[in-house]
Amino acid sequence: MDVELLARIQFAVTIAFHYIYPPLSIGLGLCLLIMESMWLATKKERYREMTQFWVKIFGLIFAIGVVTGIVMEFEFGTNWAAYSRYVGDVFGSALAAEGIFAFFLESGFLAILLFGWNKVGPKMHWFSTLMVCLGSHFSAVWIVIANSWQQTPAGYHIVETPYGPRAEITDFWAMVFNPSSIDRLTHTIIGCWIAGAFLLISVGAYYLLKKREEAFAKTTLKIGLSVGLVACLLQGLSGSISAEGVAENQPTKLAAMEGHYAENAPADMYLFGWVDESQQEVHGIKVKGMLSWLIYRDTEAPVVGLNAFPEEDHPPVNLTFQFYHIMIAIGGVLIAISLVGCIGWWRGWVFTYRPFLWVLVFAVLLPQLGNQFGWFTAEVGRQPWVVWGLMRTSEGLSEVVTAQHVVTSLILFTIIYALLFALFIFLLNHKIKVGPGKHDEMDEGYGHKARSLVDQIPNTEN
Repeated sequence: MDVELLARIQFAVTIAFHYIYPPLSIGLGLCLLIMESMWLATKKERYREMTQFWVKIFGLIFAIGVVTGIVMEFEFGTNWAAYSRYVGDVFGSALAAEGIFAFFLESGFLAILLFGWNKVGPKMHWFSTLMVCLGSHFSAVWIVIANSWQQTPAGYHIVETPYGPRAEITDFWAMVFNPSSIDRLTHTIIGCWIAGAFLLISVGAYYLLKKREEAFAKTTLKIGLSVGLVACLLQGLSGSISAEGVAENQPTKLAAMEGHYAENAPADMYLFGWVDESQQEVHGIKVKGMLSWLIYRDTEAPVVGLNAFPEEDHPPVNLTFQFYHIMIAIGGVLIAISLVGCIGWWRGWVFTYRPFLWVLVFAVLLPQLGNQFGWFTAEVGRQPWVVWGLMRTSEGLSEVVTAQHVVTSLILFTIIYALLFALFIFLLNHKIKVGPGKHDEMDEGYGHKARSLVDQIPNTEN
């Protein structure tokens, strides 16, 4: 197989697996802050119990997320050396800021969050929860800024080096606030909130179905549905604003998202369909002029289509179209579920209506799928550019890496990630089955082993 395709598949597998965990930790961080704030405000013990339970889940997600994220940085140097040389100045500053302002903040206060319940006062513990929540959000900020610079480069100039051209920052804040960073960051963060909220919803619904921890489950469900509904509605608004930005900064991507070929004509929006790229036609159900209206608030406003650009600059049109429409469909379903759930809560039936509770249990998968397909849309729609308008993806490859090297590492990574995912599901399932406020024999067993190992350390004091 082609080395470029294999390297792209490997990076896609790596980042897609890693991207399961950061949205959960960011969204769950917000929910933890709400729970502990409710505890401080009301002094009701159930909110403290909820926070202690979900902190354990947060710790598990954080640990797996850190482990799975390390590999990506090595792939930049192994498979994408030319790309790394080209954007090293930009990515290096953003990733350094992420480490200093986000990771250290989050991981430092995480120790207090996990183990400080009986060591610090309630207000200090709440402050640690706030810092962990902010740290997880700041981590997303710098990663999205780095990725957004690839989509809409700004605040740089190109210098020639003995190893080829290199982008260097001339204006750090112009790089940070590049044309797409705020829109993309907002869209990403809200997607994380939805993921965290629906994790709460799923577990709360599961406990109600099993008729256990009912007071805990009802409160968990209420918090999850509240955060979920607000976030889903905000995401719809954010998506509309993001589309306007894509129309201005990446017109070929927007055209591919709706299969719009006409060089300069009003554009329709498809509910679903299939793009025949050879005939430049879309077969499906559409709303006439809707894309024009969403961007310009005028159904007759012309939208730049793919035929206005050279064919070699077109992204994979049908693939981008399908990813985008799957993301939109999932967003619509999530809005419907959260809205119906909130109505059921207000009317009192959501806690006992078993068919809908089963829907809520499995709805936890939808935000994950929506986040993944949103990322696929952004990255596939960016092709053939790895840095928009500056460097093609094919130009970013390492010269010495062979297809055999990439295939071997891809197989090994996939096996390791599958094992990590199985471990994550096992531990998550165990903690949910143990439940809140219960003695966790597994954790206690590890604690005894750790203490016994400490006791075996020789005493070197005189």
